[in-house]
Amino acid sequence: MLTAAVSGDVFASPPVDSILAAIRAVTGTMGCLLIIKNYTGDRLNFGLAAEQAKSEGYKIEMVIVGDDCALPPPRGIAGRRGLAGTILVHKVAGAAADAGLSLADVAAEAKHASEAIGTMGVALSVCTLPGQVTSDRLGPNQIELGLGIHGESGAAVVELQPVDVVIEHVLKQILSQETQYLPITRGSNAVLLINGLGATPIMELMIAARKAVPELQLEYGIAVDRVYTGTFMTSLDMAGLSITIMRSDENILQRLDAPTKAPAWPVGSEGNRPPTKFPVPVPPSPSMKDDEILFQHQELSKQGRILEAAIEASAKEIIDLKDSLNEWDSKVGDGDCGTTMYRGATAILEDMKSRYPMNDAAGTINEIGATIRKVMGGTSGILYDILCKAAYASLKQSTTITAYEWADALEASIAAVSKYGGASAGYRTMLDALIPASTVLKQSLKAGDDPVTAFIASSEAASAGAESTKQMQAKAGRSSYIAPDLLASIPDPGAMAAATWYRAAALSVKNKLHASES
Repeated sequence: MLTAAVSGDVFASPPVDSILAAIRAVTGTMGCLLIIKNYTGDRLNFGLAAEQAKSEGYKIEMVIVGDDCALPPPRGIAGRRGLAGTILVHKVAGAAADAGLSLADVAAEAKHASEAIGTMGVALSVCTLPGQVTSDRLGPNQIELGLGIHGESGAAVVELQPVDVVIEHVLKQILSQETQYLPITRGSNAVLLINGLGATPIMELMIAARKAVPELQLEYGIAVDRVYTGTFMTSLDMAGLSITIMRSDENILQRLDAPTKAPAWPVGSEGNRPPTKFPVPVPPSPSMKDDEILFQHQELSKQGRILEAAIEASAKEIIDLKDSLNEWDSKVGDGDCGTTMYRGATAILEDMKSRYPMNDAAGTINEIGATIRKVMGGTSGILYDILCKAAYASLKQSTTITAYEWADALEASIAAVSKYGGASAGYRTMLDALIPASTVLKQSLKAGDDPVTAFIASSEAASAGAESTKQMQAKAGRSSYIAPDLLASIPDPGAMAAATWYRAAALSVKNKLHASES
């Protein structure tokens, strides 16, 4: 199956450096295939790592799996989520690679497999994120249909039903002729995967399999070639299961039947287990070498002190907002936005003591990006890293940094985040705070307002923009998987975080300048 797996923080994509370390550790002359579940953070982080690996001379191919059948055809850019069907893609690709196929052929088989699967999940309980209170969105006699694997809300909450009724509904959704997510018809052959979500006894999974096999054969006329039952892709301690159907043919069955030493694959195989650990050199995360960091001994200029105060104020405001961000995100996402932003803010406060050249605005922004890349996983981390890199590229073109250069840097940052993340105004993301801020900042400066007045006005626009997300329908990120009525009156956590640090920076600059003048 897989040669390497890369872990991020709980429910967050691994950072680029971790992915690169894995690629460097295991990739031989034949190349490397990355199999990615269709989530924005994974696509961004693995995509950037793939581009970096290619620039280092590695042969890289990438297959993105989106097998979710629970939701209507997706609106916006998010697409279908990657779920437990990805395990079958792993097996097909791994067997193809073991058979000696070229990288292009292995990627082609993996892509073919990814287009022949459909999955839907059912939860009997909500998962518990480490260190957080479990959400109470599911009552004792309720189940959730069509959930993802990151604890986000499902398509619908219904009263508890007998297992036979639930299985009938799930199969009907996967095999729906309206969505046509799974290209399979009566008379076809299929593979069935019954997957436990973390806290489901094997007995209950077997009960689900007992119903699903005859339902497929008798009601849908689909011959079931293989049945795999067990715990393959979990959502921490969630009670529930997912069902995956994969259209099969002789080649796919050959790949699935090929022996593997992967310990969790449910079919026995000969041979010892492979080693679970081997040393991998960790690439340096900071963008500057220790012997180049001389700025901590320098006296800060007036602009350096203002920048230092603004960064400190922004980070502290994000730390104070942690619980509110998590609460909002538990209703519209996976519940970890506050924790992720808190991790970045605390690291920035620590690194700014010694690593940030405050007299060099461009260099400081670049170092903030390095800090974020090091500690913030998932979509937020990579997007803020992109934001900092774009701002750095814009600022370093100027020898003197004025309000106009900062306005240009903000505009460049927004353009980069939009380019790589795919979102724009009205998508219910952090850009709904930053775009109004950029627009007002430019307009205010052009009208002749002094920089502080322009900064404060733009921060008010950022706050208003973040608040306006309460009325928006999500078109990007995990919120796009949630029913619009569940999003109503809840702001986008990413937009609120962006507006908060931006507003804190503006007020800090104002207070610092007034203090120096008095």
